[in-house]
Amino acid sequence: MSLHIFGAVLTHHGTAANNRAETDGNITTLQKLLWKGRVHTSVSAEAIRFALRRRLAESEETNRYWDETSRVNEWRDHTFSRYAEGKPFIDDDLLGFMSAEAAKEDASDTGETEGTGKGKAKKKGTANIRRAVLEVTRAVSLIPFGGDVTFNAASPGATPSAAKVAKSPVPYGTEVHATRYQYGFALTPGALVTPSRAAVAIRALCALGEVAGNHGRFLYDFSPESIVLRVTHDPAPRILYVFQETKSGIDVDELVHRVESGDVPGEELILGGLLTRLPAAERLKQLGAILEPGVRKAAEIVCERMAKGD
Repeated sequence: MSLHIFGAVLTHHGTAANNRAETDGNITTLQKLLWKGRVHTSVSAEAIRFALRRRLAESEETNRYWDETSRVNEWRDHTFSRYAEGKPFIDDDLLGFMSAEAAKEDASDTGETEGTGKGKAKKKGTANIRRAVLEVTRAVSLIPFGGDVTFNAASPGATPSAAKVAKSPVPYGTEVHATRYQYGFALTPGALVTPSRAAVAIRALCALGEVAGNHGRFLYDFSPESIVLRVTHDPAPRILYVFQETKSGIDVDELVHRVESGDVPGEELILGGLLTRLPAAERLKQLGAILEPGVRKAAEIVCERMAKGD
């Protein structure tokens, strides 16, 4: 049976504000979704993957990289030929890829058609696809969005665009959410071309700094304040989105229930960070879970288990 690594991450508490998405009038908006019947703010999985790729590049050369001068993504191997040769870049191995091309010629131009109407054969494009081995969920705020908006005014000439439109201060607003975010990930080391890269990914996820995408205007620490890790042969995660906010802080009572019910064996869990101070964590320890005050130490225990194949 394949070994799987699952994780539930809770970030540090901070103020999230948008730098890149849409506006409503002169208000810069946050991404939102309806979560358990209430409006929460959200960070895309792609934004998390983008930040993760930068951490991976500190270990090995990546195929995709961000050019700070031209402000665009560049590719070292846009045809992904190294994967076909069995030597993929670390980001292609972990995060997958897709390259799609339309048919170079229309079937009607080449005469390569059969029949008429719906029965007509059409030339097809091509697609080179590798599904991500490291999968990441969308991050959701731990508490509902309260609608906080800041009022700001850009000074005349503060930016070239502001200088063009007005000789007086330019008013604008920004939605702000003071919250933690939780998200999850799944990883099957045996599905990687180079299985040892699984440990690189786990360590990188525990060292994420700012995640850009839709929450990049202010520094927001996206590294785990608390983390739940599971090393198992069970293909189902069963630990995603287990954090809840309470009047006194956070809890993981739902995770306790899943362990007590037998769905998640306690000995498969490694908990790290602030979470380990909770009464619920002490109960999980009694049920076989390992508790570590530090997130990085918890990650190292997982890496050791992966190396042993446990």
